[in-house]
Parts: sequence; C-alpha cells; structure tokens
Amino acid sequence: MGVFPRRRLAVALVAATALLATAGCAGDDEPAENGQITLTVDVFSQFGYEELYKEYMASHPNVKIVERGTGTNLDDYSPKLTQWLAAGKGAGDVVAIEEGLMVEYKANPDNFVNLLDHGAAELKGNFMEWKWNQGLSADGKKLIGLGTDVGGMAMCYRKDLFAKAGLPTDRDAVSKLWPTWQDYIRVGEQFTAKKTGASFLDAATNTFNTIVLQTAGNAQGYHYYDTSDNLVVDSNPAVRQAWDTTMDIIDSGLSGKYGSWSEEWVSAFKQAKFATIACPAWMTGVIEGNAGPDAKGKWDIARVPGNGGNWGGSHLAVPKQSKHRDEAIELVKFLTSAKGQIGAFKAKGPLPSSPQALADPAIVDAKNAYFSDAPVGQIFGAGAKTLKPVYMGPKNQAVRTEVENAVRTVELGQRTPDQGWTDAVTNAKKAAAK
Repeated sequence: MGVFPRRRLAVALVAATALLATAGCAGDDEPAENGQITLTVDVFSQFGYEELYKEYMASHPNVKIVERGTGTNLDDYSPKLTQWLAAGKGAGDVVAIEEGLMVEYKANPDNFVNLLDHGAAELKGNFMEWKWNQGLSADGKKLIGLGTDVGGMAMCYRKDLFAKAGLPTDRDAVSKLWPTWQDYIRVGEQFTAKKTGASFLDAATNTFNTIVLQTAGNAQGYHYYDTSDNLVVDSNPAVRQAWDTTMDIIDSGLSGKYGSWSEEWVSAFKQAKFATIACPAWMTGVIEGNAGPDAKGKWDIARVPGNGGNWGGSHLAVPKQSKHRDEAIELVKFLTSAKGQIGAFKAKGPLPSSPQALADPAIVDAKNAYFSDAPVGQIFGAGAKTLKPVYMGPKNQAVRTEVENAVRTVELGQRTPDQGWTDAVTNAKKAAAK
C-alpha cells in the first residue's frame, strides 16, 4: 500500500493516539473460554480487508480479527511499529510494512517469523518476481513478508472543474493534454487563468513524489539511495530533475498548498478546492473517502504525464512476538492470495501484485463507478506487470520526509528553490545518519 487503496484518511493525530492506546495489548491476548483467539492486524491508511476478515472469520470460527490503525498516516504508523519491534511487545500479530520501509525492517529479520519455514516458498509464483524479492532478507534465506499491492500511476481529475475552466472532460482527451510534465504545467496555467475558485493540484509534495519515482524508475532504478545503500540525494539526476520540475509547478502558482494527509487536505476534497491529484491505484480510495458520496461521478482518471511510474505497495509480516504465529501466518497467506488481493482491490482500490489476480476478469474488466465508470482494471492493470520498481534504501522514509519538507517550505514561500534544495540535501544527510 502506498504509501500511501481506497484509503479514507482520518485525522492522523486521532489515529496515532488510538494506536498508542491499544499498543500494550497486541500479541498478548490469550484464548477465551470458548477457545476463540484474537488476531490483531496493524495497518496504515486503508487496505480494504473488512469483507475479507468477515469471510475468514466465518470459515475460522475460533478466530476473531481486530484491525488497528485504519486511516493512520504512514509517518505516524512507522515509528510506532519500530518502537513495538524494539520493545519486543505491542505489535500486532500481523503488521503491514510499506515498501519504503522494508529495507529498514529487513536489517533485523529476526524480529519477524521466517515465512519460508512455513510453506511460503510454494507461493512464490503468486507474486511478481520483484515484489517477492522485496520481502526477502539480504541473504535470501528469510522471507519477512508477503506482498499486497503495487502502485501503478495515473492522474485523477475533477470533470466539473475542468468543464468550468473550458477544458476537455473526456478521459482520453484529457490524457492527450499532458504527454509531459511541462504540458501538465501549461494546462494548469490555462486552468488557473479561468479563475474557477480552485487550484489546479492539491500539493506539490504529492506531485514531486510521483515525478521522482517515475524518473528514477525509468532511469537507474533508485532515487535517494543507490543499490549499495549510499545516500545520493545530491548526486542523483533523477532527484534534481524532479525537484526542478516541481519548482516550476510551484512557480506557476498551480498548487493549492494543502499539506498532504492533513485535515485541511481532507476538507479540500470535500469542498472541490483542487482539480487534479497524482493518483496511484490506492489513491482512488483516498479520494472517494475524503470527497464523499456527493462527488461520485464528478471525478475521472486520465493518464499520468511522463512515462508510467510506481508509487506505493506493501507487505504483510508476522512479528515473532505474536502469541498466535501459526494462525497469523495463515491469515497473511489468505489476505495476500490472488483471491485476497482481488477482494481488497474491489473494496478499496489497491492494485494486486499477483499476476494471477491481474489476469482475472475481476481486475481486467473492473470499472469504478465513483470515477465515472473509469476502466480502472485497464488503466492501472495494463502496465502493472512491467512496472519498474525503485530501490528504497535503509532510511528511505526519513530521508523522503526531509526532502518533501523542503519542497513544502518552498511551496509556502518560506524558502527559495535554491535554499530549499540546500535544506533538502542537508537534512536528508542528517536523517540518514541517525
């Protein structure tokens, strides 16, 4: 899951508080008098597992599943998970690990059950090869987690706002407007000139992250760290190119300056305050959850500027501290099976990492009624098997946060682009050294 599935974002502070309030009980539950056990599943944002839990519990009457962290921002979720793993208690029986954090957690594989010891090797063919490999320890002897989704890219847009600005609203026509990011800026300037009362895009940080992942994926295959785990923020052309393009977007006055995942950002969806948002598959759920039912049919999905890209994706793992490892392992296998991934896609939008799921008519022929019946199976699924993953280094999330914080200061007019770039490099190095 990406980073950031239909993920309905709750207020991050409330969600984080809820995680802390329940942290002490995960992994410590004992069988009830009737023999039932409770499996706690820790996630961030929304993974779309609600109906799958019901199905699983119906066939496993001795199991009760409790999900924690739904709606939580990744920046709130990951420190708590790190804390629980270090303490040896508090983590759920099943935990979600976002792709940008996997390298960091794989550095201590003994915190997790080795799924290869529990029959997972026979499941290798159920996942894209690179997705499977992401879950392996450095020596390949331990499997930390089984893959959930990948994050093929698109651009979601408000048809009503496009119409108000005199722009095309048909998704194919919109896609033709912006073959490149410079074309996207040009269209944004046309939109802005019409004074619709809305900005062209939500936040420069989301756009930057899309561009840097796209650029890196189409070039060397890494962004903040190279494949030898050297920090290369200041020397990787992909990062600087994404920075410069994002600065052009900011300079053109296209951003609504809504802090990603903030209350203000959530409200901006409901109030139709921006017209486009960089849109990996899982973002469709965020949009629906935040914009609400009244916006159904007002959104659609077009091609992303540039050439594809992949933002997001997660794995499910079982911490060794779980009191119910065997049951947790079986739940992980169920949720990450082709059937489980299809169910999550139908519920919340995360694009499967299973080739079998991607080839299933349920995915291939899928349309999203909320997004004007956009053929999401074709839009996101068509290029999924050829997605080019971007390598994530050991402190990827911390480094990414510092770089995006620097983007944000420029967006808010607090720093010039050159000052922001200096901050990004300096603070990324500090984050990597911690």
